[in-house]
Amino acid sequence: MQIRKLDTTQKRERARFVDFAFDLYRDAPLWVPPLRGDAMNILDASKHPFYEHSVADFFVAEADGRVLGRVAMLENRNFNAHHHSQAAFFGYFETVEDIEVARALLRTAKEWAAARGLDTILGPRGVIGIDGSVLVEGFEHRPAIGIPWNYPYYDAFIRDSGFEKDTDYLSGYARGDIVLPERLYQIAARVKEKRGFWIKTFRSRAEIRAWIPKAMEIHRQAMSTLHTYYPPTEAETNAVIGSLLTIVDPSLIKLVMKGDDIAGFIIAYHDVSAGLQKAKGRLFPFGWIHILLDRQRTEWVNVNGLGLLPQYRGLGANAMLYTELRDTIAAHGFKHVDTVQANETNFNSTSDHETLGVKWYKRHRHYKLSL
Repeated sequence: MQIRKLDTTQKRERARFVDFAFDLYRDAPLWVPPLRGDAMNILDASKHPFYEHSVADFFVAEADGRVLGRVAMLENRNFNAHHHSQAAFFGYFETVEDIEVARALLRTAKEWAAARGLDTILGPRGVIGIDGSVLVEGFEHRPAIGIPWNYPYYDAFIRDSGFEKDTDYLSGYARGDIVLPERLYQIAARVKEKRGFWIKTFRSRAEIRAWIPKAMEIHRQAMSTLHTYYPPTEAETNAVIGSLLTIVDPSLIKLVMKGDDIAGFIIAYHDVSAGLQKAKGRLFPFGWIHILLDRQRTEWVNVNGLGLLPQYRGLGANAMLYTELRDTIAAHGFKHVDTVQANETNFNSTSDHETLGVKWYKRHRHYKLSL
């Protein structure tokens, strides 16, 4: 077995990295493939805005011409500048069930970071800084869109190489027909009337795009204290927004407003995981049809953002958040709700979800290693 750094200027080399995951999970019915084109772009320094400020190398473990595992190593210089740190990220880690392959890949990760004078490895994280994690509980459930599913041996393999838990993220399930206490609707009505709160709804993607500058400032305020946050560049912001707008249904995006100011948000979207599985990572020639049909008939909704800014908590606006989400779910006829990756230490967020009847059923992990 050898570990080889890929020449990512070559399309066939990028494909070798990307296609390994499709091979590894070929017989895994719960794995949801990424769109292959998006995955290829992650490795392409000429296309992804990450490379305007930072660097990454991609490695594969090979034996007898066959890929056995992969890992990427990233130095996100904007993250380190923001946090005054010297951290490397490891990401896109995949391996066959052979601990020697994992050891070799993660040993390469340590050597890569040490050679650059970096003192910590965090991950899994990817080119947008927050993408990537390892599933450690809930293997019997299909993941939400964009959330990893991996084999159960990953956690033990990563810990074997000296990595420790950094933090966990919880995903939860709720029935679509949950009934909220009437008092919440009464509170929501009072805060609308007496405290100037209201709900901003959207009718089109163009309308959402017009609100994005203000929303990104709110995102910065809400996320700036998190240890995963760093200020994205304009190009990175546009890339994330572009991805979001391709899947979003404007009627599932809501803002809680206080006068002219954004006080909170609800971000949800149709779970088209089944369509992505049928598309097998390709939009063309017919993958887009599977995704479109699944969007029309899915009974699942993913809730990827739910919360209030700290200065607006305790004013009754939480009741608006709960009731608006409940009414939105009911209006679309969703039977199942998958709430996505609330940090286990964010007690305000976990409490908001639990008020809506969420039961935590999946757990994803980030790791840390001091060199």
